Amino acid sequence: MATSNRLGGETSPYLLQHARNPVHWMPWGDEALALAREQDRPILLSVGYSACHWCHVMAHESFEDEPTATLMNALFVNVKVDREERPDLDRIYQSAHQLLIRRAGGWPLTMFLTPDGHVPFFGGTYFPPQARYGMPSFKEVLTRVAAYFREHRDDIRGQRDDILRALASIEPEGGAGATLDATPLAQARNQLEAAYDSHHGGFGDAPKFPHPSNLERLLRHHAASVIDAHADETALTMSLHSLAAMIDGGIFDQLGGGFYRYSVDTQWMIPHFEKMLYDNGPLLQLCAWSWQLTGEASFAHAARATAAWVMREMQSPQGGYRSSLDADSEGEEGRYYVWQPQQVRSVLEAREYAVLAARFGLDRAPNFEDRAWHLHGFESLQHAARAAGVSEQHAAELLTSARNKLLAARERRVRPGLDDKILASWNGLMIKGMSVAGRVLGEPRYVASAERALDFVRAHMMRDRQLLASWRSGHAHLNAYLDDHALLIDGVLALLECRWRDGDLDFARNLADALLERFHDAQLGGFFFTSHDHEQLIARPKPMTDDALPSGNGVAARVLGRLGHLLGEARYLEAAASTLRTAWTSIERYPHAHNALLGALEEHLRPPVCVVLRGDGPELERWRARAGARYAPARSVLAIPTQAVGLSGLLAAREPRGGTLAYVCRGLQCETPITDFACFEAVLRATEVAGSM
Repeated sequence: MATSNRLGGETSPYLLQHARNPVHWMPWGDEALALAREQDRPILLSVGYSACHWCHVMAHESFEDEPTATLMNALFVNVKVDREERPDLDRIYQSAHQLLIRRAGGWPLTMFLTPDGHVPFFGGTYFPPQARYGMPSFKEVLTRVAAYFREHRDDIRGQRDDILRALASIEPEGGAGATLDATPLAQARNQLEAAYDSHHGGFGDAPKFPHPSNLERLLRHHAASVIDAHADETALTMSLHSLAAMIDGGIFDQLGGGFYRYSVDTQWMIPHFEKMLYDNGPLLQLCAWSWQLTGEASFAHAARATAAWVMREMQSPQGGYRSSLDADSEGEEGRYYVWQPQQVRSVLEAREYAVLAARFGLDRAPNFEDRAWHLHGFESLQHAARAAGVSEQHAAELLTSARNKLLAARERRVRPGLDDKILASWNGLMIKGMSVAGRVLGEPRYVASAERALDFVRAHMMRDRQLLASWRSGHAHLNAYLDDHALLIDGVLALLECRWRDGDLDFARNLADALLERFHDAQLGGFFFTSHDHEQLIARPKPMTDDALPSGNGVAARVLGRLGHLLGEARYLEAAASTLRTAWTSIERYPHAHNALLGALEEHLRPPVCVVLRGDGPELERWRARAGARYAPARSVLAIPTQAVGLSGLLAAREPRGGTLAYVCRGLQCETPITDFACFEAVLRATEVAGSM
């Protein structure tokens, strides 16, 4: 590829999108930072990702524009960063943006940094090519920032220390003396109810995001309340209603499966059309759990359609899961997904069209930019059947055939761009999602898909026994982050609940040891986002709140707690507890912003039930299937064949004794091994949600 800058040798699809810009882009690294120091020019740091619509807009308007590029090249050292490859940089400079501008950032993120310490002194997100939306033009920003840098060096130096102190103060304030209790669990549930949209489902106003961590928190809260004999049905309703509304709406791909990033309206009708792997892993498992709880076919359909999309479009031939699909195709957002009625009529039979049109709104005015139709569940299947003059069963059959035909027609269109890099953390999320869906729905194909992804990570994203963050085109690189380790452990544990395979638990344990050795703050507790040997940046966050991904500290605390109880490993348990104590002040202040940590807190206060089954053949599978048949979020189940080797810790003591038997423990307290299936059934019922499938 002919390039005019230094991005042509990168593997990130986002960076490669900018390799032919006339801007003299450089990747973040020693060369760019040294050049800024030598030339005493500020760094223009531009952060985005390949599926980002407004990143594309700014690239087309400004970065492909020769006069703008000339100005950028003359005044700044220009650095491009893929936020998915470098979440460490993105996290720091998004926080700095909020400190400087007093409002949340986003993408594209545009920050201007000092050449010596890389501390930001001005920033923003998208800037237009001409002054509009109450914003100055990008070229005006460039000239003003460069002039300010030349003329106000003392002011910038003074602000530098304030910014660094403010970034450091973001760290959690808790400590060893914190007393952990269940109060934040109830408070988070009440905060979610206060934000709940009882009409459309979900939380807050437009733009409306799926927030799968909120839905999982409510499911777990309901499960705990049932076991405590005061069932909180409102919590269950909030979660199920929100997910059902999304599945029926335009935020769910009604033809190809999978969820888009967010809805631009409160009704879940029109999405921002990018599809991210990290959204779909948690939403997939929520669909499976919701079907397990209710038996409602729509949840199973959404889970199966999403899993099929993952295997069809997101799983690489090598096995790893790819990152995202763009919102745009042929230069327009949503073009790949929206329809004109005449296009649909040309593909479907008359009765198929009648059912689909009534169900998804083709018989109404256009709902996408007043010119096209995006499929959204306006009416029920029963209504569509009446409108078409057919039985409900026949309508369902017609709807299925119509969807299949439209999907085949859509696949002949110009497809959105695919970001095919493979990220360890996002693969952990999808390995868990596919594992849960495969186990709950009885689909071995999903489990096999998750296994392929895990095998890919182990084969291609490890170097010298250390995990790497990103892989593309045969090249793995970048130190793995906290999220990579924690989310992969979580995925491995979910996969082990589907089937036992020698070596997988050892891999999870090695990742856990790496967390303690390379990320843990042994003095104050909790885990840094970057390892101890990571590049030194202007801040070293220890993130506790959830954002687009669940908090790495929260996931780490929960999986270390589970591993600690499973293996009898006290150092894992203490690291989990110290993380909660470190985060305690932040948890108390904003409980509902810490759902991942609340899951760990719940399991700290009431240790999970761990079931280890030993035996062989169909009988072992019968016991495993029964143990996983109902929704029990605070229970883990491992079915270990008699011939398994290399068991460590407490697992080595869970010996087979002929026939099938169960070791059932809550925390470190274990019952006498159970050899009778009826007795096993009775023990399980005490920790399950009554009425689940």
